[in-house]
Amino acid sequence: MQKIPVEKKKGLGNRRIRTITIVVAAVAVLAIISIWGLVMSPDAYGTHFSDKNQAPSLQHIFGTDWMGRDMFMRTVKGLATSIYIGLAASIVSSGMALLLGIIAGTMGKKVSTLFNWFVDLFMGVPHLVLLVLISVLVGKGAKGVAIGVIVTHWCSLARIIQAEVFSLRTSQYIQASARMGKSKWYLAKKHMIPHVLPQFIVGLILLFPHAIMHEASITFLGFGLPPEQPAIGVILSEAMNYLTTGMWWLAVMPGLSLLLVVILFEAIGNNVRLLIDPFSAQE
Repeated sequence: MQKIPVEKKKGLGNRRIRTITIVVAAVAVLAIISIWGLVMSPDAYGTHFSDKNQAPSLQHIFGTDWMGRDMFMRTVKGLATSIYIGLAASIVSSGMALLLGIIAGTMGKKVSTLFNWFVDLFMGVPHLVLLVLISVLVGKGAKGVAIGVIVTHWCSLARIIQAEVFSLRTSQYIQASARMGKSKWYLAKKHMIPHVLPQFIVGLILLFPHAIMHEASITFLGFGLPPEQPAIGVILSEAMNYLTTGMWWLAVMPGLSLLLVVILFEAIGNNVRLLIDPFSAQE
């Protein structure tokens, strides 16, 4: 049996510790934003006309808008709203992808063909257009955004799971279990779901930034959350009317904050993938 050199073991251990540290730090930042936005008093991001149109300063680090609202507090509240909507929508959408991918991979050629037809149908329509249409049809608001993300974000992950299931079906232990009379449901529950669980977890995490960006996009266009609700899309949409007056901080600061949250989710997903797949980590 070939022994792994001590230096290589040490390098892999350091890389693993560094990866875990990145994941924990990113999760901690996102958790702080989410909890802070949830417990925040409405007065913190309410109107204070005596403080209107102030540039970023020590008192208001993101500045204030034309109604004197603290842009930092509004941004935190908007990010928390986006995270909760993205979290709920991503969990449901990933669950759909897992279920449909396993069904398509185990229920025969006709079901697989129908599944591929539906995936091509959803992926053939421009993503943002489909999101807007679904959001409008179900009444917009948080419900419309969540349903739009759920219906449109399962396709890619479902195809990955279907491909994994196809490769599993030819495995000797799967074929032996089938010859012993085990049902397709038993094979899926006992053998296939545990095998595709790492891909499912990574896919679930990487759906978060897509969900958040699309929530902000359709809200910015006026088809998502209502204007009275603090949300990044609403903030950026309102800021467009005041950029020509020199109030750059109304769009730049919330926009950079949204980008930071998306990068944090991407970092969590990519580093969790490295933890789950040590071969990728070595590469």
